[in-house]
Amino acid sequence: MSIDRRARVTQSAFVLHQWSWSESSLIIDLLTREQGRITVVAKGAKRPHSQLRAVLLPFQRVLVTLGRRRTDEAGPARIHADEVSDINTLRSAEFASLAAPLPPARLFSGFYLNELLMKLLARNDAHALLFDAYADTLIALAGAEQAGAERARDSAAQAALRAFELVLLRETGVLPEFDRATPTQQPVQPGRAYALRADAGLVVAAGDAPALSGAQCLALQAALDAHELDALRAACAAALRVLKPQLRALLHYHLGSAPLRSTRSMQDVRRLLDGASRPVADEVAD
Repeated sequence: MSIDRRARVTQSAFVLHQWSWSESSLIIDLLTREQGRITVVAKGAKRPHSQLRAVLLPFQRVLVTLGRRRTDEAGPARIHADEVSDINTLRSAEFASLAAPLPPARLFSGFYLNELLMKLLARNDAHALLFDAYADTLIALAGAEQAGAERARDSAAQAALRAFELVLLRETGVLPEFDRATPTQQPVQPGRAYALRADAGLVVAAGDAPALSGAQCLALQAALDAHELDALRAACAAALRVLKPQLRALLHYHLGSAPLRSTRSMQDVRRLLDGASRPVADEVAD
């Protein structure tokens, strides 16, 4: 879809992150379906009676109208000078549909998704499938609270997160194919065991290390190819114990050494709740 950057454009979006620019305005990172991750100036959004103030909420789908920022206007201090020309002015925003809010137990998971997008998705790089996957994952996280017992709820939420990670890694071009071993390009065999390695792709597993079965790999690939998130979540749920640490290692490889703030914050919260009486399990949002 070609977008005239000089004209006002209305499109669906989610708020990923925001910070103060002045006493009354905000700089906001939005995830949009048509343009990908973009940065906007929301003038007056911090004022008590601003229409934008009540709408620019995380995890709610909104319709935003954008206009180009004047090229002679100074850019925010936290935006690099060569990115000023890519900043849009937010003209208006309204709810596209009022979705059920994420329950408190899943808020860190939502912020984890946002942080992944902020760190791994380049600005102005549109991925319609990723936008749809994000919207669907928020619904799945909210719905996970209806899955019955606590363990079932956690498993449903974890499967939703793993499925989103797979879509994100694939859309950004760093996920190896699950239907062939990366070093040899030999087709995956259902009866063999495989491991996902950040520096080598999908490899035949060695020794007794935790591994994905070939059948699990093929199920993941089939769901990814079909763009079926329900099927992908089901495939992730079937391989959750092994898939989670291997995907985490792959993400850390591409994210670099700095820990995610959402993960660190959740760990801090758990330490406070536990009174530092026991080590915090590395479950967290991711």
